[in-house]
Order: sequence, then structure tokens, then C-alpha cells
Amino acid sequence: MTNRRVVPDDTPLPARAEDLLRELAPQVLGALVRRFGDFDTAEDALQEAMLAAATQWPVDGLPDNPRGWLIQVAQRRMADAVRAEVARRRRETTAFDREVSDAAPVDYDDTLAMFFLCCHPALSSASAIALTLRAVGGLTTAEIAHAFLLPEATIAQRITRAKKKLATLERPFAQSATEHGAAIQDSAEWRARLATVLHVLYLIFTEGSTSTSGPLLQRADLSGEAIRLARAVHRALPGDTEVTGLLALMLLTDSRRAARTGERGELIPLAEQNRALWDRAQITEGVELTTGTLAQGLTGPYQIQAAIAVLHAQARSAEETDWTKILALYDLLEKLSDNPIVTLNRAVAVAMVHGPQAGLEVVAALDDQLAGNHRLNAVRGHLHEMAGDVEAAITAYTTAASRTPSAPENHYLTLRAAQLRHR
Repeated sequence: MTNRRVVPDDTPLPARAEDLLRELAPQVLGALVRRFGDFDTAEDALQEAMLAAATQWPVDGLPDNPRGWLIQVAQRRMADAVRAEVARRRRETTAFDREVSDAAPVDYDDTLAMFFLCCHPALSSASAIALTLRAVGGLTTAEIAHAFLLPEATIAQRITRAKKKLATLERPFAQSATEHGAAIQDSAEWRARLATVLHVLYLIFTEGSTSTSGPLLQRADLSGEAIRLARAVHRALPGDTEVTGLLALMLLTDSRRAARTGERGELIPLAEQNRALWDRAQITEGVELTTGTLAQGLTGPYQIQAAIAVLHAQARSAEETDWTKILALYDLLEKLSDNPIVTLNRAVAVAMVHGPQAGLEVVAALDDQLAGNHRLNAVRGHLHEMAGDVEAAITAYTTAASRTPSAPENHYLTLRAAQLRHR
């Protein structure tokens, strides 16, 4: 998914220009939607401009201002479409007569603005994810549907509904720091919109890292796309500790991908993974990114989760994991978040530091909040197993297996229960 072409396969476009078009696509789309407010027409115009670039650039060479060139061509396509419609309705308009010179200066990058638009708080998470992958990621509707194991018509409806909803809003674009200066980052609206963007990217990544359903534990194409998009936000906001923390968290988590499943796709828990298979380059980058944020203190949930991932990554074996520091970080994270999954993860750290019974007491307090969630019983089974209560562990593992829609998780939990029965 992360290597998909943005122009037809038979177009003789050099790899460097192909990468440039992929980078510029959301910037151009953002400029068009911001200027004209018509998402669908802007997408069509962008595709025509990119096809024109794929045809002309190999012959004429790259223009001095590729972004301005694409915007100019796309705006002309939009102007032609609107003038044709105007002619049919016998009305006149001058709204689309504005053009951008090929040499016009580019004041700011619209990529971040497109993230803010696609992740508008008025949209549902499902719609925001689909629209982000379509408009910013450049994926086709079919590719998004395949990634989430959903019918293509379902994804198309989500994207259509999202566009219609945005069209009803008076100011769908949030002001961006790159456009109006860094001071805008202090505004409550801007921070809230950025938090929504990061949440959507996190949801995309977690679905790729641990699929909620289907035969595969991981979908590397989806998690890889989330990392690529997170890098785009980080390029726009390199000094934001939460943006940096999210990218670091993704890299550190993804570094374990090769060790998380066996030859037949079976789940391998963290404590049993072959750490020689972990991607050291991703770990190094993730550690450096996380370390670079510490001078500003541990203030955000993604930054803290990245710090926890660093401690796991730096442990040469499961036995050498510094659970005391991890528990301290979970204590801090729990104060910032009322997410019961954070508390569930903290329960494991509590058990590793203070014993399984202490962890089980934390888990017991989550029965109402996580009723029906398979993770609650999976952790409970693990802690009962640590405590030596085999029957309770079997019951918890069996219950968890019956509640997960993920085939690898179901197989792992069922096997764990079977192994305990035959001890």
C-alpha cells in the first residue's frame, strides 16, 4: 500500500518525480479545496493535473515550481468544468478566473490543512479514517476497503457522507501554524483539531498493527501507511512533542513486526519473541525521537507511550525489562487518560512489580467498563497463570477466545488454555 503508484503503471515517469507527485498531491488538493470548496471537483482536477505532469514532465523536465504548476493546471481544469456548467445553465461567473503562476511563491504547505479537514471533529472516526486515507494517503476506495475487510460500497458511502458533511460547515479548515504563525498553536481549537488528527492516525496504525478481525494478526500495508502519514505531520510540526511521540510510538511498535508472528501466522507474545528479529533501525529512530522530546517533560499520552515502548525496546530480554520504570510511566499516563485500556495495561505492569494478585485487583475494577472486551479476560488469564491458578486461567483464556473476532488471537488463547489443561 505504501508503494502504490499515483499515476498509471504505463506512464514513463521517473521514480523521483513519482515520489514528488505523491508528496505534492495532498498539498495541491488542500489548496484547491480551500480555494473553491468543492471536494469532488478538486479531486478530479487533481487527477487530471497529475496525469498531465506524468505526460509532460518526462519530456520537458521538472518545472521550477512543481506545486504551483500542478495547482495552475488543476485550477484551469476546474475553471473549464465550471464554465461548462455555467454555459449549460446560461449563467455567468467569475469565481474561477483566478490562476496561479508557475513561478508564484508558495507561502505554506497545505498537507497539514488537509489532515485537519479530513479529521474534522464533525466527522465520525470511521469517516475520518476513510477520507484521510483517500485524500491525503492517495489510496483508492478499493484499497481502503481491502485494508479494512469491508465492502467497497461501504467505504465509498463513508467518504461521500464525509464530503457532504464538510460541505455544510462554514469553516471546515482549521487555521494552521504554517499559514498564520506559530502563535496559533496555542489556541484551544487548533490543539483540539491536531489531537483529532493524531487520534485518527493512531487508529489507522493500530488496525494495521493488531487487526481487530480477520485471518491476519497484522496488516503491514496499513501500519506502513499510517507511519508515512505520521511522518508528513511530523515534517510540518517537528517541534510538537505529541506528534513526535506518536511517530516514535509507531516506529517502536512496528520494529517488532517480524517477531510477532510465527511461520503460520500464529501470535507470539512479547515475552516470547526473538528479539534478534526486531528492526534495529526503527528502534534507533524511535529512541532518538522520544529522547528529543524529554527536555520539554513528559506531558502527553503519545509521548509517554513512546517512552514505555523505548524501555521495552532497550531490554535485551524479557527478564531484563525495567518494569518499575514502566509502571511509573503507566501511573503518569493513567492520570492523563481515563481510557480503561490504559488501566488494563497498567495492571500487567503492577503484576510484574508487585505480584499477580495486585494486578488482578486492578483488573477487577474494570469489569463494568470492559464488559465483553476479550482483552480483559486475556489479561486476567495471564495474571491467573502467573499466580498458579490454572483453572481460573483456563476459564479466562477460553472466555477471551470466544469474544475476539481475530483468528490469530483466538488460536493463541485457545492453545494457551489447552496447554494449561495438559500440564
